[in-house]
Amino acid sequence: MVSVELIPFSSVAEPRPPVAPKSHSSPIAPTQNQAVVIYVVLVYTVVIFGLWNMPGMRKIINPFKLMTVGWHELCHIAMAILTGGGIESVTIDPNDGGATRVVGGHPPTILCAGYIGSSLMGGLFIMAGFDTLVAKIMSFVIGIGLLIPTVLVRDKLTILLTLLYEGLLVGFWFVDHASALRWYCLFVGVMNIFYVVWDISDEKFFRKANDSDATQFSLLYPRISPHVWAFLWILFEVAVLIGFMFLGIAEFKRTPAQMQAEAATFLPT
Repeated sequence: MVSVELIPFSSVAEPRPPVAPKSHSSPIAPTQNQAVVIYVVLVYTVVIFGLWNMPGMRKIINPFKLMTVGWHELCHIAMAILTGGGIESVTIDPNDGGATRVVGGHPPTILCAGYIGSSLMGGLFIMAGFDTLVAKIMSFVIGIGLLIPTVLVRDKLTILLTLLYEGLLVGFWFVDHASALRWYCLFVGVMNIFYVVWDISDEKFFRKANDSDATQFSLLYPRISPHVWAFLWILFEVAVLIGFMFLGIAEFKRTPAQMQAEAATFLPT
């Protein structure tokens, strides 16, 4: 006779794996690493405003100012050509600002192109602050953008500073596997996206020779004062900044290790 011990079924059944709690986090809720990017953008805004308007210190960022003003004027030029206009002259100066004189075309569209183009370019650099791979790609834009305006420069200090910033750009490729490029791109992004602030401050505090676009808008539409135009464009740029930051937060939810691995697929350092 064989004795069989009956084992309750429940004692031999495999235990169920624990159910992971559902994540209710919003796709636009920043991670801890992404929150740092937001803080850096705020700090850069204050720092750039100070450097742009501080006598003596203004020259330190001349290469970046030339790049920013140059892109702004290029947007005016492109829209003038696209709307059937012609270019009479172009001025790009770190102290006097930029000026593009056109014949024909559609003036309101040409005028809007400057601030809109600056904001969109700045937004792309802001997004690069959230991801190392994007920052690597955008660093080539910075490298070219810093060099092109030097053909118009005769100031030796500005040329020397341009070479210094180009050297820093290359050096940042080898800092923490190019992660440092993110902070470089953020600086350039803030400078471009808030161009209307720097444009107005130059006109107000330093009486620059070339009028700001806000003043030009008031000449085109006299019923609205330059201050109101400046306020409206600042609101637009803040909205663009917030929009690109939300896009960066939602699109680039990566840990530092994931960013490093992804960036290593493109010119690893």
